[in-house]
Amino acid sequence: MKKLVILTGAGMSSESGIRTFRDSGGLWEEYDINEVATPEAWRKNMDLVLRFYNERRNQLAGCSPNAGHIGLTYLEKYFDVQIITQNIDDLHERAGSTKILHLHGELTKARSTANPSLISYIGYNNINIGDNCTKGSQLRPHIVWFGEDVPMMDEAVRLAGGADIFVVIGSSLNVYPAAGLIYYAQDKASLWLIDPNDVTVPGNRHVEIIKEKASTGIAVLTERLLKLYFNLPRTEPASGNAPLTS
Repeated sequence: MKKLVILTGAGMSSESGIRTFRDSGGLWEEYDINEVATPEAWRKNMDLVLRFYNERRNQLAGCSPNAGHIGLTYLEKYFDVQIITQNIDDLHERAGSTKILHLHGELTKARSTANPSLISYIGYNNINIGDNCTKGSQLRPHIVWFGEDVPMMDEAVRLAGGADIFVVIGSSLNVYPAAGLIYYAQDKASLWLIDPNDVTVPGNRHVEIIKEKASTGIAVLTERLLKLYFNLPRTEPASGNAPLTS
């Protein structure tokens, strides 16, 4: 099977009602990034940081995977699909994708402030001051904050380097080091970008652009990949939408 590696950003989940951070009306217009998403913010005002992520978790509990998430699971019938996501939600998991690497952490998990390897699943519950790990240290969101290392980056680079097809979906390609993953795709790899907005792609390599929102763009991508690699029209609906044909 061809290795299909997909990098997903905030635009992947926006159709599910997850508020993005950088777009107009996004979370950074309401919150100062330095007050809720940095190690310094945690030391300065733990209560505010916990409240911010508790709100995100409560919102996530009421959201469902959209047609784009479900469409990616359909591609597993034909490709070895690996998702690398910048998102901290669990919508890829809930849609049924089987290989997911979270670069920036996961909302549904907490970790010890004393030992980062002590990670626990909390689902959609709040983290409060006084909630401790098994070793007695305060729990914090299992999130990679600005200014912190990205522990899964080396694995993401390895996956990108092994891709036959590399696709970016719903990412502004402004947040590094994730935005640089496209550099690691092999010269022979087929590169694709799905986003309704104009996105500046780093480097000078040819990238196929599908200027659509995630759900529509993934349907178009599926049709094109099946035609390109299998000479097949996509005749089955991925998520209850009308079937596509060539």
